[in-house]
Amino acid sequence: MSREVFLLPDVGEGLVEAEIVSWKVAVGDAVVLNQPLVDVETAKATVELPSPFAGTVVELHHAVGDVVEVHQPLVSIETDASAPAPAPAATPAEASPAVEPIEQTREAVLVGYGVGDEGAATRTRRRRGAPAPVAPAPVAREAAPALAPRSTPPVRLYAKQHGIDLAGVRGTGRDGLITRADVEALLVGAPTPAPSRPPVTGPATPTRFVGHDLAPWASGPEVERIPVRGVLRSMAEAMTQSAFSAPHAAVWVRVDATRTMELLASLKERPALAGVRLSPLAIVAMAVCDAARHFPGVNSSFDADQSEVVVRRVVNLGIAADTPRGLIVPNVKGADRLDLVGMARALNALVDTARAGTTAPNDMLGTTITITNVGPFNVDAAVPILPPGTGAIVAVGRVAPAPWVLDGAVVVRQVTELAMSFDHRQVDGALASRVLRHIADYLEDPGPRLIAG
Repeated sequence: MSREVFLLPDVGEGLVEAEIVSWKVAVGDAVVLNQPLVDVETAKATVELPSPFAGTVVELHHAVGDVVEVHQPLVSIETDASAPAPAPAATPAEASPAVEPIEQTREAVLVGYGVGDEGAATRTRRRRGAPAPVAPAPVAREAAPALAPRSTPPVRLYAKQHGIDLAGVRGTGRDGLITRADVEALLVGAPTPAPSRPPVTGPATPTRFVGHDLAPWASGPEVERIPVRGVLRSMAEAMTQSAFSAPHAAVWVRVDATRTMELLASLKERPALAGVRLSPLAIVAMAVCDAARHFPGVNSSFDADQSEVVVRRVVNLGIAADTPRGLIVPNVKGADRLDLVGMARALNALVDTARAGTTAPNDMLGTTITITNVGPFNVDAAVPILPPGTGAIVAVGRVAPAPWVLDGAVVVRQVTELAMSFDHRQVDGALASRVLRHIADYLEDPGPRLIAG
């Protein structure tokens, strides 16, 4: 028998750390090659890591909530030394070469390539207060490590700095939440006060904010600090880079989308399309791709380093997705080659994967133009910020009945608003206006264009 240590691989191009989201195995479990071991969250996505070894789990080196640097130990597995050498581990997206020793300066990893760091073996960071699980004898079966005591990240950090183990602290906040006052009471030797519930003056359910569950207004702390990491850090860096590197401008238009809605209603009645989730977003996506074919300059990016404008004649259509982890922008590769049914299926798969937190890093690379849909929030319009490396982003609002002048008479039609932000370094107002008008015309009468396309 031999003991193998699985190190955290670089699960995305150049990523340096990941957070443990959930363990799928416990100490004492028997695992087979490529069996899922753990879910980790990076700045781009949640990734499921498979086992590169077959054997018995003897140690989990980190607890849920820990932030681990690349090349640090994740799990130790006792293997049969006489068994054949394991094949390279496979990721959900593709199989890649097995992890090489960390002494190499550039190495094959589960996804992409990473830069080796000889000093990484001496470093690890634990940003939450949950203690790492203790490894018992290999033959003993234990339950999976418990979640960290319920508290907020600032309180956990404060407790860690003062040597307080939150596992033994009785929380006085709502539903047992451990507050800073609870930790301070232990530091001064005062007994923990009995739990008290303040009068509820607002909604009693938590809300989701930048991938974080915020306690209700009445029961949450007066001041709360949220660590900027993972998807939040990626979003903040990307939007800051875009806002301060690309001069933004915008155009917008109101559209009579009645025929679009009528077409969707008729298609949904067809038995052959019973399993296809058709939505206005699918037709907007078709319209954006058609506009790119007619005006390729909008499907471009500005390369400041090379002093070049890069025009692409393939559309990797980014879709801004609101997920429990925060805003991410995966894309549909080759969207301009899809018909309406293919587009609908691709969009549904993309959004479902994003909300499940299983978007692969590769799915967020190479976006050429983007759509953000604020209609589901019952909002009329938005002026969005460009994702870095793109030249335009289209925002579509809700489709709702509204007064509309048709043939000189005021009638009620299904109306939506479109807005497009663009990089004014290479896309001028005239081109942006033509593109947005083309999209609007497409939505006002999509039938002939879908047949022609």
